[in-house]
Amino acid sequence: MVTLNFDKLGGLIAAVAQDFCTGEILMVAFMNQEAWETTLATGRATYYSRSRKSLWVKGETSGHIQIVREILIDCDDDTIVLKIEQIGGAACHTGHRSCFHKRIQNGSIQVVGKPVFDPKEVYKK
Repeated sequence: MVTLNFDKLGGLIAAVAQDFCTGEILMVAFMNQEAWETTLATGRATYYSRSRKSLWVKGETSGHIQIVREILIDCDDDTIVLKIEQIGGAACHTGHRSCFHKRIQNGSIQVVGKPVFDPKEVYKK
């Protein structure tokens, strides 16, 4: 088993999800030990929700799952990059492909791209 350093962030590590083919950064989330082990065992990105204080398998509700193709670990063993295949086209809960869909331009925030899905329909909120 691969051992990571979960001590620095109080039992968590940062996990960057990057598109395996394009290199686009799709999202950043956190993992605890259980999420890490589940990800390794299943090959599907599993994170720890700090707000819900529970595991969440990416795409379990929306169907927009992340299949892990490669994992990189930083030099301090406390941050990982998951090179993933994003199934369904969107990684962000807002319906955008990437959580990083806002750009600073001329001193203001500009939204880049259009949502792939309507979060109100998918999450029934």
